[in-house]
Amino acid sequence: MVKLKELTTEEPLAPGHRLCAGCPESIAARMALKAIRGPTVITQATGCLEVATTIYPYTSWKIPWIHIAFENAAAVASGIEAAFKALERKGIAKKVDVISIAGDGGTYDIGIQALSGALERGHDFVYICIDNEAYMNTGIQRSGATPRGAWTTTSPAGKVIPGKPEWKKDFIAICAAHGIEYAATACISYWNDYITKVRKAIEVDGPAVINVLSPCPLGWRFDSSQTIEMGRLAVQTRYFPIYEVERGKYKLNIKVTKPKPVEEFLKAQGRFRHLFKPEFKKEIEVIQQWVDENWNRLLKLCGETS
Repeated sequence: MVKLKELTTEEPLAPGHRLCAGCPESIAARMALKAIRGPTVITQATGCLEVATTIYPYTSWKIPWIHIAFENAAAVASGIEAAFKALERKGIAKKVDVISIAGDGGTYDIGIQALSGALERGHDFVYICIDNEAYMNTGIQRSGATPRGAWTTTSPAGKVIPGKPEWKKDFIAICAAHGIEYAATACISYWNDYITKVRKAIEVDGPAVINVLSPCPLGWRFDSSQTIEMGRLAVQTRYFPIYEVERGKYKLNIKVTKPKPVEEFLKAQGRFRHLFKPEFKKEIEVIQQWVDENWNRLLKLCGETS
């Protein structure tokens, strides 16, 4: 785990932004920036964090920061990394860390091609996906990160279909399949695990990816005071396992030996309210089965027994 004395005391992201009360994105960004070790450039895809921290003519960013279209965050990070590498060879510039930040919509869906290309080419940068499980900035539409059963404006729950019918995409497995040195999941509710992983990712000589779960009060439909507790519930029900893949080896970072039923996580959110109607009650059992199977799958990958 990273030691507090190793973290910067500066605040590269100023508090003067317009994110919602209880928004996890500012928490995710501030925690990540605590782990930076020197000159850093941020590329960021369009999204809540970008919109609310850079309302013209103001900005909350105190370090070099570039706004990128939804699909281009990893591509522009690749170009910046390559440019600084060339300048370093010529003795014009020193080492600069590049961090790319995007939401799940700009990552799982729109940006995955640019990210895949950057990982395959081996660019030395860190990609952080702030995963709030939908396109929150544009009206709460479903994304590849939206879980089965969740209500969104494009996967509404009706009398026949109980929310989104598809399962959440296994984003970290996709990234790890590129043969990169480091990929990991994290959650804002477990700050030391998350910050440690960001520092580890920065120190990797090559691409590294972190998917950080960021519960959204607006899109998930819960009180804004419960953001951190919602993240804990996601982990303690095994809905969102916390693990890392280092040089192809899986490691479980938070071992949940006595999990809470996933029903506790679901009932705390309005986006799953319809699942508790009599006609959809069986869907909760299906989700619990998926959670259990996914956990056991990860245990095997980590070389552990259930």
